[in-house]
Amino acid sequence: MKPDEIRKLDAFFKRVFQNPRLEVKARPRKDDSAEVYVGDEFLGIVFKDEDDGDYNFSMAILDVDLD
Repeated sequence: MKPDEIRKLDAFFKRVFQNPRLEVKARPRKDDSAEVYVGDEFLGIVFKDEDDGDYNFSMAILDVDLD
């Protein structure tokens, strides 16, 4: 993803989830998506659908995290 897209997504996540600690970061070896963190905690991946320009956020929730 381009740096301006990452900045816009970063602002969006902070605003929507009302959490200034959320951060969208470029992926080290991929340019089709970005990673979402809260502090040092990895939350998920956000992908861009190149056909329609929409974004998709994917977050896995482990069973052990629910206990």
